[in-house]
Parts: sequence; C-alpha cells; structure tokens
Amino acid sequence: MPLWPTGGPVHCPFCRHPDSRVVDSRTSDDGASIRRRRQCPSCHRRFTTVETTSLSVVKRSGATEPFSREKIAGGVRKACQGRPVSEDDLALLAQKVEETLRASGSAEIDAYEIGLAILGPLRELDEVAYLRFASVYQAFESLEDFEAAITVLRAEREGRDSGDVVPEGSAAGGPDESEGSTPVSVA
Repeated sequence: MPLWPTGGPVHCPFCRHPDSRVVDSRTSDDGASIRRRRQCPSCHRRFTTVETTSLSVVKRSGATEPFSREKIAGGVRKACQGRPVSEDDLALLAQKVEETLRASGSAEIDAYEIGLAILGPLRELDEVAYLRFASVYQAFESLEDFEAAITVLRAEREGRDSGDVVPEGSAAGGPDESEGSTPVSVA
C-alpha cells in the first residue's frame, strides 16, 4: 500500500479507497520532487501526487524552519543590487545551493552551512556581489580583510586564465571550519 510522507496510505481523493496503483512516475526538472500518476483500483479514476523530501534549516537560535529557495535568493539579492544579475540568475543560484545541501544527505542543515554553500556559486556569478555578501557573512572587520579576499580572487582569475588549477577551498569564502573567519591571502 503506498504511503504519504506522513506514513499514512494514499487514499483516492474521489472515493476515499485506501489504496492506489502507480501508473507513471517522473522526476521534476530540478530533481527536487517526483510526480506520480496513480489510479484507484475501486473507482478507476486517476490522480497525481507529488513527493518531495523535506529539508530543514536549523537557525542560530535553535529553531528550525523549512528550507526556502526564495529566502536564499532574497538574501543574495541585496548583495547583487546595481550588478548585472537577473532574477533568473538568482533562481539558478538558489537551485545550485539547494542541490548542494540536499547532496549532503542531511535532512537538517545549519544556517551557517547555507552561507558556505552560497559563497561558491555567488563568486562564479559576480565577484563584486560575492565580496559584498562575504564581507557581511564572514564579518570582515578591516580593509585588510577585503584586500585579502580580493587577492585570492585575483589569484583565482589568473589561475583560470593561465590554465592552472586553484585548489578547492583556497579561495576567499572556501570551506573553513571556523565561523566568522577571514580569508587567507595567496602570495
């Protein structure tokens, strides 16, 4: 007997029969959900269910809330003001962040981890917006913090232009274990 995410059976919405047969299943374009076409064995009518996995954000206060792509885009939107970044760009960034977080396999993600997941795609999208976001997220305290981040961005760009590979995590905002850390400059 098929089950809803809550653990109960999938009742037919027309006759309330407690069973149904899956006729067709398709994954959504972004891979975040599965659409299932079902048929009731009693009344033979068809209906659709959509299955999604839950992803919760654990905030600093300890409270949890459902993950929201809109909140990701909204949080990055301020850093992108005045930059050549479209709403479609923000939506794609939010999708990349969600895919990264879901790939971790965890149903609960710490809010700090979301910020880390934003930094990489934002750096690729727009370096100025990245610096704005990183300066707040990583609590830059001085011009030296900005200079260090810019030095790393320049080294990355030169490495890309010359075909050199820049090691993962060496860029400003790369994975770092300490919250609020500042980037390390590359000489």
